[in-house]
Amino acid sequence: MSRFWSPFVKDLVPYVPGEQPKLDNLIKLNTNENPYGPSPRVIEAIEAQLGDSLRLYPAPNADDLKSIISRYYAVEPAQVFVGNGSDEVLAHVFHGLFQHAQPVLFPDISYSFYPVYCGLYGIQSETVSLAQDFTIRVEDYSRPNGGIIFPNPNAPTGILLGLDKIEQILQANQNSVVVVDEAYVDFGGNTAISLVNRYPNLLVTQTLSKSRSLAGLRVGLAVGHPDLIEALERIKNSFNSYPLDRLAIAGAVAAFEDEPYFQQTCAAVIDGRTALVNALEVLGFEVLPSAANFVFVRHPEKDAAEVALALREQRIIVRHFKLPRIDQFLRITVGTDQHIQALIKALGSLL
Repeated sequence: MSRFWSPFVKDLVPYVPGEQPKLDNLIKLNTNENPYGPSPRVIEAIEAQLGDSLRLYPAPNADDLKSIISRYYAVEPAQVFVGNGSDEVLAHVFHGLFQHAQPVLFPDISYSFYPVYCGLYGIQSETVSLAQDFTIRVEDYSRPNGGIIFPNPNAPTGILLGLDKIEQILQANQNSVVVVDEAYVDFGGNTAISLVNRYPNLLVTQTLSKSRSLAGLRVGLAVGHPDLIEALERIKNSFNSYPLDRLAIAGAVAAFEDEPYFQQTCAAVIDGRTALVNALEVLGFEVLPSAANFVFVRHPEKDAAEVALALREQRIIVRHFKLPRIDQFLRITVGTDQHIQALIKALGSLL
């Protein structure tokens, strides 16, 4: 601990991102990156920005991007917020929309950045236990709170909560903001954005990192009632007026414009997930039902940490969480057909 730190820094427990190893010939299935590259139109749009205009600041409000997002989801531009990845968007949500007098609720098995934000902003929180089958029990969220947030599909389980269940949570918490974190929704779910005009307390966040193959560009968004969006804009303009650069804005707009490519790559990931699940079940793995671009699995006879280490020795990286209830699970990203074949071959040799 440095004597120059401010008082609160020593108590922070930072988020630990998935490993990004610098190894050649690595099959990287640990951070849920899309195995298929971005649309060629994204590359063209970014290249078109590489010139003298880089000396100028980007549009602070990213109006072109907000406009295409609003058309895509049939909402008004005033209902759209954009930021430097969905993690920044979520940070502003915790700071600007959750009430500090009562605890924020989120699942006990969920995105591990949520408790980090609570520590950063001094927000009370309570984890709500998932059911034995790792599903969200909506009735458990009918209690006093300063806000509710959960991923859908959940991470790291991949399990989807239906829109009817989300509506039950919204109806039971009309005085709290309910945030649905949809980082993976395009791989098997229906977005809750369809509900925002009926529920002014609903905010939906998404990212272009997964289904649109832009993890390296850092673009996130939120859609909700204009009052919620205004709060996020106030936070953003008190923190960083230019969170998205020219390249990110241009690339994100192009990604939304190329709908055929988006549908094609999502379908490829879904097909890959089906093949991966079938192959893992043949090997004796229990696989939770996934609507994401990853699967969450465990083997009844093999220790998860040992399997992860053995795969690593074969230059295949998967994610192991040393956490209560899930320490015997591995989260495996859906890769290409070649990645899946190599993984299954390696697991077959281990088993």
